[in-house]
Amino acid sequence: VQLQASGGGLVQAGGSLRLSCAASGSTFSINNMGWYRQAPGKQRELVAGITRSGSPNYSDSVKGRFTISRDNAKNMVYLQMNSLKFEDTAVYFCHAVYLGDSHFSTAWGQGSQVTVSS
Repeated sequence: VQLQASGGGLVQAGGSLRLSCAASGSTFSINNMGWYRQAPGKQRELVAGITRSGSPNYSDSVKGRFTISRDNAKNMVYLQMNSLKFEDTAVYFCHAVYLGDSHFSTAWGQGSQVTVSS
């Protein structure tokens, strides 16, 4: 499974951005997908995740502002980010858990820079 993310950029505080991530390869084997982020000097953290059936979960810091969704037919996962704050500035990574050769494996997309100006 390979992941290709797009949609980052620079936005003012209070603005919105939408990240997209396209999966390719053995997409039929993908289970959960999600978005992580890593700010300078900080550890990578989970922002939002979504099951194959579409059940989402969010970190407390983005709950109510971000929405994760996926389109299994198109092998896409999205992150709609509204009411962005300066502290949302980070590199965002899409992530997938898939069933490989008899065990679960993970795939990461390349990072997308999101910069929120205060």
